[in-house]
Amino acid sequence: MSRWEADGRGRLERAALALYGERGFDNTTVAEIAQRAGVTERTFFRHFADKREVLFPPEGALQLQELLVSTVATAPASLAPIDAVAAGLEAVGAPLQERRDAARQRAAIIAATPELRERELIKLTAWSAALADTLHRRGLSAAAARLTAEVAIVVFRIAFDRWIEDTNDRDFPPFVREALDQLKAVTVGT
Repeated sequence: MSRWEADGRGRLERAALALYGERGFDNTTVAEIAQRAGVTERTFFRHFADKREVLFPPEGALQLQELLVSTVATAPASLAPIDAVAAGLEAVGAPLQERRDAARQRAAIIAATPELRERELIKLTAWSAALADTLHRRGLSAAAARLTAEVAIVVFRIAFDRWIEDTNDRDFPPFVREALDQLKAVTVGT
């Protein structure tokens, strides 16, 4: 195993996703991931605290959360809260778009593993709390901000699921708008 080969982290991510897809998350060891990536276990632990962190890198989730809340925070004050949220969700789609295949693989692995589904929900709960705080600072009452943030996370999940299942490889933003349009249709009775 070559310790000096470039992109060790990327190779570890690709190896882990492949192995999780082939064998399942629970049946894959760190040693197997390191071997597939052509590095040592020690190198794996230089990049990741554990095998879950391959799917949930702390910096990745925080960057997306920051992008979401900063987009909402800087949206024009004249924009309705739900439209500011839509802009934030669409912004989150851009970095996801760059890694669509990996996002599909990651989603399938998470869906197949209860422990990982729980971790995904914890991440989305943190996004919702940060978004609610941002919406409250934009002038919504605490209750309205929380409701809007929770709805936003549901819209994100629906849009994301439809986006990764889409065989036409459409961009992410239309899926956000479609989910919001469906929500508006059922809430106003059209």
